Amino acid sequence: MTTGALYRTAAIVFLVFAAGHTLGFLTFTPPTREGIAVRDAMSGVHFVVAGANLSYGGFYRGFGLSATVFLLFEAFLAWQLAAIARAAPRLAASLTWALCAVQAIGFGLSCLYFALPPAFLSLGLAVLLGLAARRLREDTTFSAEHRATAGLKEAGANLSR
Repeated sequence: MTTGALYRTAAIVFLVFAAGHTLGFLTFTPPTREGIAVRDAMSGVHFVVAGANLSYGGFYRGFGLSATVFLLFEAFLAWQLAAIARAAPRLAASLTWALCAVQAIGFGLSCLYFALPPAFLSLGLAVLLGLAARRLREDTTFSAEHRATAGLKEAGANLSR
């Protein structure tokens, strides 16, 4: 699989993750009466902060939708990294390692606080992004060595004239 294909695959997985996350948290119904009571209390208890009437249920929905926006941005970034990698491979590699680290941390958090589906998506993304970053490093190293070798051969040819 090419580096570009790894990035585009990661972008598609990010989109699936965003859709699943949004659908999951917006449609989730607690399975017990106690859970329903907590959900209802989160939405029913209001308080004022800086003149705004807020609730914990609103915070829950707002943070959940913020996570969706972040996943959509990661999908966009992963898709763009395929092009960035051709023009600026070192920049793309550093951005990719950062995204890989975010997904590795997301895997750990999902294992602790969420369910297996988001954990597996984060793990899969960390692997895809890690492979892309490693491949970029290998390509960049090969390219630099190739340029250096070609430059030495050219210099030697000029000296022999």
